[in-house]
Amino acid sequence: MQRNIVHIDLDSFFVSVERLLHPQLLGKPVLVGGTSDRGVVASCSYEARAFGVHSAMPMRMARQLCPEAILVKGDHEQYSKYSNIITEIINGDVPLYEKTSIDEFYIDYTGMDRFFGCYKMASELRQKIMRETNLPISFAMSSNKTVSKVGTGEAKPNGQKEIAYGTEKNFLAPLSIRKIPMVGDKTYQLLRGMGIQKIATLQEMPCELVQQVLGDNGSSIWRKANGIDNSPIVPYSERKSISTERTFDKDTIDVKALKSLLIGMAEKLGFQLRDEGKLTSCVTVKIRYSDFNTYTMQSRIPYTSLDHVLLEKINALFDKLYQKRMLIRLIAIRLSHLVYGGYQYNLFEDTEEKIKLYQAMDGIKKRFGKEFLGSANASHRLITN
Repeated sequence: MQRNIVHIDLDSFFVSVERLLHPQLLGKPVLVGGTSDRGVVASCSYEARAFGVHSAMPMRMARQLCPEAILVKGDHEQYSKYSNIITEIINGDVPLYEKTSIDEFYIDYTGMDRFFGCYKMASELRQKIMRETNLPISFAMSSNKTVSKVGTGEAKPNGQKEIAYGTEKNFLAPLSIRKIPMVGDKTYQLLRGMGIQKIATLQEMPCELVQQVLGDNGSSIWRKANGIDNSPIVPYSERKSISTERTFDKDTIDVKALKSLLIGMAEKLGFQLRDEGKLTSCVTVKIRYSDFNTYTMQSRIPYTSLDHVLLEKINALFDKLYQKRMLIRLIAIRLSHLVYGGYQYNLFEDTEEKIKLYQAMDGIKKRFGKEFLGSANASHRLITN
């Protein structure tokens, strides 16, 4: 059966929300991500991109390229609010969808052509989202995820595109190899060094040669370049969660030790999120007293996978829960409302140095194990079973 896969992307989502909240930003170059030169660009307007600015660029460099840009700190709560509104709209209108990040979705309309026109349905969904949120949105529909994602990029800003079945390879051919998902800076420079600039050139190369040059990812990149992608839509579920808990051999009232332990637990869960390419938007803390009475408290947060953001909320919830001043038997943390995606770093408050530190620490943990490295404040002194 022919697949009908739609990729939806909210155009410059953070900038668009800021402009909705602050109309005076319309038509002006905007950088979201902080108000100091030590930050990193989380999102930028098309007016700023005309100067060569892009996401994840050091703010200092972005300001040098576009001195007249307006810097905006960013509003996590508003971004999460609008993301949730759009998720609810999609959830009520489509048969199957995957939320890959705060501002990106895949929808599977396969089999719906016999009842409705799939492209028409996607167009009506786009209009509904724009009507109810006043945010710009782009989408593309094709037979697979890769071509639809690339197509959405070509449909921007605030547009839509259909790549008919059987034309995927021809559609990709004239585009830059940079457009292929999985082609990062190093792979791009390597291919450019070989004289490969257009996807058409990569399509003409034998798969074995591409694999020899690019290693393990070579085969996958070659298939994507040829418009071949059988990856399924992974159904989105708000019920997915990860958790950890500690039951003590001896009940304790040592709050300092408990909070040190919470740091270690939060770091493990944060690393698990980043390692699996996930984000959480709900934190729950549970404590059980020595009399076996158990209390839990949860809080919604903007999507994140960073330890220090999680820990701030975890500590706040623990302080609210721990009111009896009795011995504690168990503490637990659960992260839920998970989504998949590449938006792994909170770029609003964090400096370039902090982001690089996270990347370095995660690299060490992947190589030697998640127990190998942790915060100096984290503790595992409490004996648990």
